[in-house]
Amino acid sequence: MNVLGRMLRHKSVEQLQAEAGRLGDFRRVLGLWQLTAIGIGGIIGVGIFVLAGQQAAMNAGPAVALSFIIAGLGSACAALCYAEFAGLIPVTGSAYTYGYAVLGEFVAWIIGWDLLLEYALVVAVVAIGWSGYVQVLLASVGLHLPEWAQQSMSTQTMEYYLQRLFGLHGTQAIAGPSDGHRFNLIAAAISLLVAALLTMRTEWGARFNTLVVTIKVIGVLLVVGVGVFYVHTANWQPFIPARVVDAQGVGHFGWAGVLTGASVVFFAVFGYDTLTTAAEEAKHPQRDLPRAVLLSLAVAMVLYIAVSLVLTGITPYSHLGGDASVSDAFESIGLHWLSVTIAAAAVIGVTSVLFAFMLGAARIWFALARDGLLPAWFARISPRFGTPARPTVILGVFTALVSGLLPIGEVAELVNIGTLSAFIIICSAVLVLRVRKPQVPRSFRAPALGFVAPLGVLFSLLLIFGVPWPEAEGWQRIGGLPWITFERFILWMALGCVIYFGYGIRHSRLEHPPS
Repeated sequence: MNVLGRMLRHKSVEQLQAEAGRLGDFRRVLGLWQLTAIGIGGIIGVGIFVLAGQQAAMNAGPAVALSFIIAGLGSACAALCYAEFAGLIPVTGSAYTYGYAVLGEFVAWIIGWDLLLEYALVVAVVAIGWSGYVQVLLASVGLHLPEWAQQSMSTQTMEYYLQRLFGLHGTQAIAGPSDGHRFNLIAAAISLLVAALLTMRTEWGARFNTLVVTIKVIGVLLVVGVGVFYVHTANWQPFIPARVVDAQGVGHFGWAGVLTGASVVFFAVFGYDTLTTAAEEAKHPQRDLPRAVLLSLAVAMVLYIAVSLVLTGITPYSHLGGDASVSDAFESIGLHWLSVTIAAAAVIGVTSVLFAFMLGAARIWFALARDGLLPAWFARISPRFGTPARPTVILGVFTALVSGLLPIGEVAELVNIGTLSAFIIICSAVLVLRVRKPQVPRSFRAPALGFVAPLGVLFSLLLIFGVPWPEAEGWQRIGGLPWITFERFILWMALGCVIYFGYGIRHSRLEHPPS
């Protein structure tokens, strides 16, 4: 078989379904509510505690609720496609496995390699944010970490050390550090703790995650239940503030602002895909996975919209730009007890995001290794705990180093493009499979797929590249990812191609099928 043929080879749906029935790598311990909790845990996090208020203040005003609705519609298109695939191919690996079944080995490798980095970096970003909340709570009782352990190095400090060690960043001397920050100790510690939890029995971690998600949802319901009595409808006027352009030529508000807000909060309305990576640990995967995908997104969207309306109703949207916007809103109306309660719920609840995405990353790594595209050493299940302990531990160490050493901005820039790329592949692949194999039994069929799947692709492309919008000084790009993201994405993909053509293509299980 030539190189192109090897790149395009794929596992048949029937083969994957047969494997799902006989594979015994994992213990099937997860029910519908535990799977749904993993999905909700992956979706609800900084989006509800930070982004809702920030985007109201910066771009959408009270219409941030519309931003969430627009983003939710785009995410729902992908969720319906994920749900059909999850019921059809209940095998660990999520988008990687689905791509393998329809689009071939090389495309599957690219998306698996991509999601491996994206999920790991989500863990690092959230760990850094979680550290900030924890330190605020510690400070409220008079406890402070040493300065070196409070935050990671700044970009300038890192460049200074790189220049001293390796002569990087040119010959001009970079100024020495202006602060004592060297390592985010709490962010690194929580990354290692979550990895340790996931290394143990899956049901232990799932029970802990379900408890944490329950606390988080109760906290959000408390925000809505108490806040609704303090809503002043005058704060919703105008619902879509008039478009303004600041001194730097950047536009805010108006319908363009609503769309910009949607492109930002979109990254708060995915995460349900992480639960599909646990397909082989589900008790009834073909029945429960589609239900859990749709249920987790539905619950999250209701909570996002309700919180957005309450926040902008109890205080003017211009007051919501802080890093703890929900707590700030209730502090502004004199409800200090609720402000502290919400901060505590955020600290507890955000750990479920870490759990969901690290679980997803470890399962994708395991699937790549089991298929021979990475060394089989990574696909050995712990005989004591029944979990992919090796990739989980490595991911824990990796995310601890990233979250401890790197500034959050440097990490966050790389997070988004991979998930949107996965959405494009999933929406395309499920449509192709409907045409190619219409006769295969499906436990869930996405409605109006000929409309839903292309719409999901379109939403993802618009969020990657943005849309042109007329401003006073000419056409501007609204939304879209910064160009530096594309550069780093290409570098990571280039490394992935080196590994695939140097190792994976020759060691694939399809290259050496078992006799």
